[in-house]
Amino acid sequence: MMRLLLSSGRSVVPITALLAAVLTFSVPVAAAPVADLLELPAAVNARAIRSLQLAVTRAGERLVAVGERGTVLLSDDHGRSWRQAARVPVSVALTDVHFPTPQLGWAVGHSGVVLHTADGGESWERQLDGKQAAQLVLDDAQAQAGEQAGEQAARRVREAESLVADGPDKPLLGVHFADARRGWVVGAYGLALATTDGGKSWHSLMGRIPNPRGKHLYQVGGDGALLLVSGEQGALFRSTDGGASFAEVRTPYAGTYFGVLRTRSDAVIAFGLRGNAWRSTDGGANWERVDTGQPVTIAAGHPLKDGSLLLGDESGRLLRSTDDGHSVSALAVPPAAGLTGFVQAADGALILSGPRGLTRVEPDLLLSELKK
Repeated sequence: MMRLLLSSGRSVVPITALLAAVLTFSVPVAAAPVADLLELPAAVNARAIRSLQLAVTRAGERLVAVGERGTVLLSDDHGRSWRQAARVPVSVALTDVHFPTPQLGWAVGHSGVVLHTADGGESWERQLDGKQAAQLVLDDAQAQAGEQAGEQAARRVREAESLVADGPDKPLLGVHFADARRGWVVGAYGLALATTDGGKSWHSLMGRIPNPRGKHLYQVGGDGALLLVSGEQGALFRSTDGGASFAEVRTPYAGTYFGVLRTRSDAVIAFGLRGNAWRSTDGGANWERVDTGQPVTIAAGHPLKDGSLLLGDESGRLLRSTDDGHSVSALAVPPAAGLTGFVQAADGALILSGPRGLTRVEPDLLLSELKK
């Protein structure tokens, strides 16, 4: 899923003018300081269902979507209708959401915020914000500097001190929980944190990921002990010990990866800017390019119930693979322009998120396309 954010310094991610304009309007920097948005609960708005949605996922059979101004939308009829969660404690844009169980879920967003729900998304509480995250990064950097003298350790301390001085302005962009206790979040400028107690406490991973330039990190995901992190400028990292350590995975592409998929045969597909998708069957030692047909940024990718893989690009085009990612073909489904993410509902429908809210592709239409 493509992540959208604002930054006063280095550009965080190239995005379409439409989505940039929508998000710029939704986060008025001059009108309300960031700190106020962290303290201001999301307003209940009848138009919320047509607002910018940046991610959608399943919580059991329920669907949960997150987007601008702290909006959280819920559907209990497979995406036919939506209602707004009544209690969300922040008004910052929410960029990603994940539920390891039907009741327990986490969402992340601007200002380094991490939200948690224990009732399937009905109500949320704040577990972490950018100020706290920056302090955790500084504490970790100082501890490592005490154990490992040298310029690299000193630089990490200086960079962490800058994070603290900047305040809570660094967005988190990806979240993944393996279960009710173990979770990971990643974001801009290399932010990466983990929890082993369901978010009651967090610790920095920035000293464990070989990302000295602080490349933005867009997605974290995995299965069992394997974790994969993707980001800008070809950033791809892998952990085989549940996040205790990470190694860099080199690919032939130096542009941004917005996500990475594992196939049923344990192949890996990394996807991102300008239609780039690359496939590896040997843990990243060798890669082959997947022809996606046009140079449009791929924003999201997920496996479907039938075992095939689906990619979605910014134009709303959906690309399906039935051969473990070797090749893809476009589905003749009406595009949802500005697509930011998608998920398959329990009834087989496809739910797409984007700048105008959420779109449902009926199971019959999707199934007829999948059979071609």
